[in-house]
Amino acid sequence: MSSLLPGHQPQSDPQPPAEPDTRSHARPRPWRADASAPGPRPSEAPVLAGRAGELHALLDAVTHPPSVALVEGEAGIGKSRLIREALAHPLVRGRQTVVGHCHPLREPFPYGPVFDLLRHLADALPGGLSPVCGALRPYLPELAHQLPPAPEPLPDAGAGRHRLFRAVRALLDALGETVMVVEDLHWADDGTRDLLRFLVDDPPARLSVVLSYRREDLPGSGLPLGRAYRHPPGTTSVLIPLRPLDAHAVRSLVASITKSPYASTEFAAELHRRTAGIPFVIEEVVRTLPADGRDGRRLDRTALDSLAVPTLLQEAIAERMAGLSAAATRVVHAVAVLQLPAREELIAAVLDNGTGGTGGTGGAEDSAGPNSGRGAGSCARALREALRAGVLHECGEDTYGFRHALAQQAVYRRLPGPDRRALHRSAIRALRREDPRPYVQLAHHARQSGAPAQWRRYTEEAASAARSMGDLALAVELLEQLLSDERLGREEYARLAVELSRDAVVGLTHRRVTALLRRVVGDSQLPDGVRGEIRLNLGLLLNNQAGRYEEGRVDTELAVEELRERPALAARAMAALAMPMWGDHPRRVYERWIERAEELAAGQPDSALRTAVRGNHLSLLVASGDPQVWRAAEELLGSRAGEQDRLQLARTCANLADAATCTGHYAAAHRFREEGRRLAAACGATYLEGIVEGTALRIDWYTGHWEGLAERAHRTLELARDAPGLASDAHLVLALLASAGGEWDEAADRLERAGLADPANAMDPVLTAGSGAMARLHLARGEPAAARSLALRALRRAGRKGLWACAGNLLPDALAVLVRTGEQARAEEVLADFAEGIAGRDAPLAEAALSACRGTVAAGSGEPAAAVREFERAAAAYRALPQPYYAARAKEAAVRCALAAGAATPQTAGELVALVEEFGALGATRDAARCRRVLRGTGATLPSRRGRRGYGDQLSPREREVAHLVAAGHTNREIADVLFLSPRTVEQHVAKVLRKLGVRSRAEVPRD
Repeated sequence: MSSLLPGHQPQSDPQPPAEPDTRSHARPRPWRADASAPGPRPSEAPVLAGRAGELHALLDAVTHPPSVALVEGEAGIGKSRLIREALAHPLVRGRQTVVGHCHPLREPFPYGPVFDLLRHLADALPGGLSPVCGALRPYLPELAHQLPPAPEPLPDAGAGRHRLFRAVRALLDALGETVMVVEDLHWADDGTRDLLRFLVDDPPARLSVVLSYRREDLPGSGLPLGRAYRHPPGTTSVLIPLRPLDAHAVRSLVASITKSPYASTEFAAELHRRTAGIPFVIEEVVRTLPADGRDGRRLDRTALDSLAVPTLLQEAIAERMAGLSAAATRVVHAVAVLQLPAREELIAAVLDNGTGGTGGTGGAEDSAGPNSGRGAGSCARALREALRAGVLHECGEDTYGFRHALAQQAVYRRLPGPDRRALHRSAIRALRREDPRPYVQLAHHARQSGAPAQWRRYTEEAASAARSMGDLALAVELLEQLLSDERLGREEYARLAVELSRDAVVGLTHRRVTALLRRVVGDSQLPDGVRGEIRLNLGLLLNNQAGRYEEGRVDTELAVEELRERPALAARAMAALAMPMWGDHPRRVYERWIERAEELAAGQPDSALRTAVRGNHLSLLVASGDPQVWRAAEELLGSRAGEQDRLQLARTCANLADAATCTGHYAAAHRFREEGRRLAAACGATYLEGIVEGTALRIDWYTGHWEGLAERAHRTLELARDAPGLASDAHLVLALLASAGGEWDEAADRLERAGLADPANAMDPVLTAGSGAMARLHLARGEPAAARSLALRALRRAGRKGLWACAGNLLPDALAVLVRTGEQARAEEVLADFAEGIAGRDAPLAEAALSACRGTVAAGSGEPAAAVREFERAAAAYRALPQPYYAARAKEAAVRCALAAGAATPQTAGELVALVEEFGALGATRDAARCRRVLRGTGATLPSRRGRRGYGDQLSPREREVAHLVAAGHTNREIADVLFLSPRTVEQHVAKVLRKLGVRSRAEVPRD
C-alpha cells in the first residue's frame, strides 16, 4: 500500500521525562479485620464472596509462569479485590510483586505505569544485571546506582525504543519469580500498551502478568492491548471476566459484612435488584443501613425501603462521611476534586490555596471557618481521620484516594457548585507548582472551574507536550476537545483545526477527525489558504486511513485551487494526486500532476517539500518501469536528511517498496521496506509503519515466505481496525493463502473485503492482484460467465490506465479466463497491448507474466510446442524474481501442454512429482492435489514416502489436508473437489481423522 503526502512533521521518539505524578506500590498487604484492635474502619468485606472460580483461575495463572491473566469487568465489580486476594494467597508468597496503575487524567508520559512500578524495586534488584538494563537509567533515577552504565544513545529512535523495551524485559527476568500487575489498562497510554504487548508476546520464563480493565472504556478497537492477544507457545493465558454477583452470592457478601447469618432470601434478592449485583455498591449500601436493620434476624427487605434506588451510593458515602470533622471532610473533598490519587503535600496545597468549602456534608464542625484545616500538621491529622473512617484509602506510598472511582464521583457530585469551582481553582494553583507541569490535569481543573480561556491554554499546552513526546493519539484527542468549544473565535478555530489535521494525518485516528474536519472546511468564512491546508490533510486522511479514495481525491483537487497563494502546500497536493496507486486515470494525468508539483517545489526553500515531491515522482517512475529510476532513488535516500526531511523519506521508502513490489523488484522492495520501517518508527508515524507492514505481507506472499504469514496478516487487521485503508493488503494475502488451500468461500470473502466490493475506492495493486485471483477462483468454482465479466472489467481498467508494468499480477489469470471462455481474439489483442506497453520497461514481473500470457494464448490457438516454450520461459523468469508459487504454476502449465500434445518425456513424471512436493511445501494444497491427479493420469505414481505406513495415531499428510478443510466447514463433496478425490475416498479420510483425533463430530476437529 502507498501513502500520499502527510502535512506535518512530528517530533522524534519520546524522551525520558521527569518523574510523573503517578504512584504504585510494590508489595500489597491485605487488610485483616481484628475487632479487638483499634484502627481504620475496614474498607471492604472481610470475605471474597462469589468469586471462588475466578480466584482459582487467577491463582493457577500466577503460579504457572510465564503467564498472562486478563481480568475484565465494569466499575465496582471487584477486579482489584480479586487481584489483592490472589497476591495475598499462600501460594503466591515468596514471589516478588509489583503493582502499577493507569489513571484517567494521564499526562503525556509513555510507559509511565510500568516505570512507576519498577521504581519500588530498590531493595529487590539483584546484581549482575544485563548491560542493556543501563538504558533504564534516565527513566529510573532512583535505581541508577544499581543499574549498569547507560549505553550510548542510538541515532534511530525506533531502535532506542526497542532497546528500552528489552531493558525492561531483562530487568523483570532478573527478578526471578515475579508477579507484575497493571490495573485499569483502559486508561493506559499508547506507549504503555506497546511495552506491555512486547512483554506478553515473549514474557520472561518466571514472570506472571496480570492486567485489569473495563472493556466498555477501552479506546479504539476495544482490545485491552490494542490488538487481540494470542499467547505464545508455553505461556499460560487466561481471560477472567467478572460478572455481577447473583442473589446467593449477595446474601453471602451481606453475611460476611454484618457477621450475621440471618439475612433473608427476600432481603438478598431485593438488594441484588437495587444494586445490580455490583459488590462495591452492595458493601456501601449495607454499611449505611441503620443499626437495627443490620441486627440479627431483622435483615429483610424493609431495611432497604427508605433508600431510593437512584441515590443509593450517594447516600451510602454521605452516611460514612457524616461523622467526619470539618477538616477531614475538606480533605475528602479536595481528594474528590483532584480525581487522581494524590500525595499528602498536594492535598495540603489544595487546602491551603482554597476555601475548602464543605457543602454541608461534614459533621458537627461544619460551621468552622475556611482556615480551620490549614497547615501540614492539620492536613495530616484530617487525612488520618478519613483513612480510619474508611472514606479514603492508601493507594501507595504517600498516595491517597478513594477505594473506587464510584466513591469519588459520589462525593464530588454532592459538592455544591461554588465549592467545587473554588477547589478546582485551588487545584490549579497547587498543580502549577509541579515540575513538570501536569497540563492535562490543569486543563481539566480549568474547565471545571469555569475558566474557558485557561482551559483552552492548558489543553493546547498539553497537546503540544504530547506531540513533542510522540503521543499523537493524545494530541489529536485534546485538539478535538478544543474544537468542540463553541466559544472559539473563527481565527483560533481555524488555527487549531490546522494543527489537528496535521497531527491526525500521520496517526491512526480518523473516524471522528474526518467528520470534524468536514464541518470545518464547510465554513465559507475561512480564508482559502487555511481551508485549503485543512482540506488537503482531510483528503490525505480519507485516502490513507479511511480508504475513501474517490472522496479524498476530490478534496485534494479542491485543495489545489484553494492553495493557489500557498505554493508549497499546493505542490504537496499535486504530488499526492500524482500517485498512480489510486484511481483509474490515464498515466499521462499522473505525470502532469507531478510535473506541476516539481515546478512549484523547485522554487521553495523547504527541503522536506522537495524531498516529498521528488519521492512521489520516483514512485511514479518505478511503477511505470522507468529503467533509469534506481540511481535517482539511491541518491535521494543517500542524501543528508535533516529532521524535517526524515518523515518524507520514510513515506518515500514506503511508496518505493510498494511500487517495486508491483513491478517485481523484490530485493529493492525489501530494502525500501526495511528503511521505511526504521524511519517511520523514528518519526512516530504509526500510519506509515502500517503501510510498510502491509507491503511486507505482499512481498512475503510473492516470494514464497508463507510460514506464519496468516498470523501476521491477522495481527495487521487487528491493528488496522480503525484504519480500513491499511487492511486491504492483509485481506488480499489471506485471500491468496485461502485460495491456494482450496478454501474458496474464505478466499472470495477476503477478496471482496480487500477492495473488489468497492473497486472505486480500492488500492490499485490490491485491486489488480485481487481481480486476477477472483477471476481464477470463479473458473475453479465452475462460474465462467462471472470470471469472464470480471476479467474484462479489470483489463479495461488496466488498458485505460496504461501502467502495464504494474499489471503482471492480473494478465496471466485474466487472459486464461478469456481463452477458456472463447475470447481467443480478445486475448490476442490484450496480449499485443501488454507486450507493447512494457517494451523497454524495467518490469521483471511483467516480463515473466508476458511469457505466461504468450503460453496461454499459444495453447488456446492450438500451438502446444510454442506454449511449452513460453511456459518454460515464464517459469524460469518467475524463479529469478523469485516468485516460486507462480513459477511452479507456469511449470505445471508447461507439463500439461506437453502431455496434451503427446510430447511427454521420461522426465515428465519426475517433474510432476517435484511440483507436488513444491506446492505442498508452500502450503498450496489445491495445486498439489491437482498435480497428483495429472500424475495419476500419466499412469505414474508418487514414490512412497519413508514411513508412509508408520503414521500410527498421527495424521498422515493427506489426512492433515482433509482435517484442515473439515475444520474450515467444508462438506465431503467440496473437499473432493478441492483435492481431486472421490467423495468415497474423502469419507474414508474423514473417518480416520475423527478416530485419530479422538473426536466424535466434524465440528470438534480443531482448525490447526
